[in-house]
Amino acid sequence: MNKSHKHIGVAIIINDKKEILIDRRLPTGVMANLWEFPGGKIERGETPEDCIIREIKEELGVVVRCDRIFAEITHDYEQFTVTLYVYLCHICQGKPQPLECAEILWVKPHELSQFEFPSANQEIISKLQKEFS
Repeated sequence: MNKSHKHIGVAIIINDKKEILIDRRLPTGVMANLWEFPGGKIERGETPEDCIIREIKEELGVVVRCDRIFAEITHDYEQFTVTLYVYLCHICQGKPQPLECAEILWVKPHELSQFEFPSANQEIISKLQKEFS
């Protein structure tokens, strides 16, 4: 059986207090209720940056600027493979709201370990804690 391969744009949104925005997935679907960094599936013809800007507007109602690529991670799950294109971002306009997620939180990098994330995110969390602690 051929597993599907998803390409995901991921935003690490950092505020002036060096806190990172995380959101909790809705209680339905794959990985329900887990915490994640906002983002979504890259559509055909889209760059990771275009995807992140579109997804963050849809999910959180804010406009972000992608500052730089932070990591590119490929992870195998049982049902599918994901490649995460992770960018450090800043909010240019608006105040984040949980439009397509259960809740949002601003947390310090060292606090990320207290939340349950999908396993593909562990490498991002480790790297954030090294770079921003």
